[in-house]
Amino acid sequence: MKPQLKTLAWSDFDQHRPCYSPQETYGDFSGTILDILKDERIPNAHKTWAFTRKGIMDDKTLRLFAVRCGRQVQHLMEDERSINALDVAERYANGLATREELAKAREAAWEAREAAGEAAWEAAWEAAGAARAARAAVKAALA
Repeated sequence: MKPQLKTLAWSDFDQHRPCYSPQETYGDFSGTILDILKDERIPNAHKTWAFTRKGIMDDKTLRLFAVRCGRQVQHLMEDERSINALDVAERYANGLATREELAKAREAAWEAREAAGEAAWEAAWEAAGAARAARAAVKAALA
């Protein structure tokens, strides 16, 4: 079932406080979000901003969009907990997973993120130490 798209005007976005005035930038507008997405004058970042505002798209479409964005970088994910979170989120959006499963997958993905962040911090600390040692060695060699 396709989401029902409502007719929008730039004023529908005013409550979300855009950082510029679409009315002043693009003139009068009346159409659906698809019309905005097809408008070549509008930068992709602004299209994404508009698409993801509350009330523009239904929850399922937004969840599937988020999953699709995650799938674009899935090849960079080294922890299976992150990939599992995408899988569960997709199933949830399609009515095939429970809120509890989603919450559990989200928690596991956050744990994976924290573990990756800690490992990256430790690697940066070690690299900084190696750089200090190299700098001291160069200084000693030139003395």
